[in-house]
Amino acid sequence: MKITGLIMSKDYNNPFLSILPTIDVHGYNRDMIKYVLDTFINDNIKMSNKKIVIVHGKGEGILKNEIHSLLKRDKRVNRFYLDGFNIGQTIIELK
Repeated sequence: MKITGLIMSKDYNNPFLSILPTIDVHGYNRDMIKYVLDTFINDNIKMSNKKIVIVHGKGEGILKNEIHSLLKRDKRVNRFYLDGFNIGQTIIELK
């Protein structure tokens, strides 16, 4: 019996995320993240976007941890999670 299917490579990007508003925060420090994230969320709420993407990279997880910490306390965020195809980005669902 031959089983065929989608082969997941680590370089595969989810094609459905390419249409979502995205911001890349590579190179930002922890102090700048709060302002950038707040502004990005506000702008997308004004544009009635319900789902956005933050690209923070994999690295040591410093930016990811700071972003997730801020999102946990943000009342404008319904939920957030790491992209299953690329753990270097977080998908945010806004209220």
